[in-house]
Amino acid sequence: MTKTSSLFLSTITLALLSACTSTPNQAPVSELHISRPPAQPTPAPAPKVEDKPGMYTVKKGDTLLRIALDHGQNYRDLVAWNNLSNPNDIKVDQVLRVEPPEERSGVQTASVAPPPSLTRAPAEPSAPKKTSPKADKQPYTDNNLADLQKNGNDKPEKADKPAEKPTQLASVAPSLPKPAAPALSTEDRAVSWQWPTDGKVVGSFDEGKNKGIDIAGRAGQQVVSAGAGKVMYAGSGIRGYGNLVIVKHSNGLLSAYAHNRSILVQEGQTVNKGQAIAEMGDSDTDSVKLHFEIRQQGKPVDPSKFLPNR
Repeated sequence: MTKTSSLFLSTITLALLSACTSTPNQAPVSELHISRPPAQPTPAPAPKVEDKPGMYTVKKGDTLLRIALDHGQNYRDLVAWNNLSNPNDIKVDQVLRVEPPEERSGVQTASVAPPPSLTRAPAEPSAPKKTSPKADKQPYTDNNLADLQKNGNDKPEKADKPAEKPTQLASVAPSLPKPAAPALSTEDRAVSWQWPTDGKVVGSFDEGKNKGIDIAGRAGQQVVSAGAGKVMYAGSGIRGYGNLVIVKHSNGLLSAYAHNRSILVQEGQTVNKGQAIAEMGDSDTDSVKLHFEIRQQGKPVDPSKFLPNR
């Protein structure tokens, strides 16, 4: 290889090395831009729609039997009113009719006048004020007295009585009582009650926790209907109640007997007050006892307000 060729190769090699080590042209960071789609606003939750009168929206965990009990109805009626082909196939958010499909008559509310204690009485017309100038006060002398008598001002002028301020009513915020249970109808008051079994009450009524009372006893002990009526349900389809009997006594009142060992009646059967309907047990509970409820229009009420003293 000649000296000229060696020099040429060296030049090419240096050029290649220079090209490899040089930094490629890049756009400044400030010129880089990544386009992102605009953030979509989170849709607001839909407002909760309250159930219309006589209707109920199915919630998670509901069963038709439980819905019927909570509304004081026979589950078979709910099946008929809602044209259900399968009572066990109800879905969350499904709207069910829980009252007979009858036309509701409109209720007119009359205008109520405020109570007398809060009514403002009309103000009495005040006497016109005297506008004549008052007599000047002068020292008592015989001459001054004579001058006053000549002018007919021998009587001292009464000072104007300040007008009485109208009595202001204090703003009273009436305390609203808690909503009470609906009043008993004539039919409800006609129901005669007795205790459903003997034994010590081991659980009292608590609307938030215990919807009835618990009566301790022995296995097989007789359970009787607390009042005359018709068996609306007899079975074990409601979780937490075990073998359950429900008796309807009127359009507004029913009684429930839970945790039985065995059931002695059938649905649709008419029973008398004091008639044996079940035997006490411990089904779906941890001890032998009777759980007894009275419901008014589906709402649990304190059984002690209906049962006689013992």
